[in-house]
Amino acid sequence: MLDKKKKEKIIAKYKTHNSDTGSSQVQIAILTEEVKELTKHLKSHKKDFSSRRGLLKKVAERRRLLNYLKREDEKAYDKLIKDLKLKVIISEIEQKKLDEEEENLEMEEEIIEEEKPEE
Repeated sequence: MLDKKKKEKIIAKYKTHNSDTGSSQVQIAILTEEVKELTKHLKSHKKDFSSRRGLLKKVAERRRLLNYLKREDEKAYDKLIKDLKLKVIISEIEQKKLDEEEENLEMEEEIIEEEKPEE
C-alpha cells in the first residue's frame, strides 16, 4: 500500500487537469508504484502467495489501462511509458503491421529511385 503523501505526489505529477485524481495516466502511475513496492516485498518474502496474487492483479489492471490509453491517446501513452520507464512487449499482430509498413516504405523508396531521371 502506498502512503497518502506518496500517492498525492504521484497524482500531482501525472494529473491531466487541476482536479484530476482518476485519469488513466494517474491510475497507471499509482499501479506502477504499487507493483514496484510489491516486487520488493516479494523478493524478501518468497512464500507470500496472497501478495503475489495481488501483484499479478495489479499488473493485469495496469496492462488493461495501458491498452486503453494507447487506443485513446497514443501520444500520452508514449510519454507515460517513457516517464515510468516501462518495458512494452509488442504483440505478434502489431509486429506484423510494423513489418508490413516498413516493407511498404522500402518499396515506395525503390519506386521513387527508379523514376528519378538520370542526369
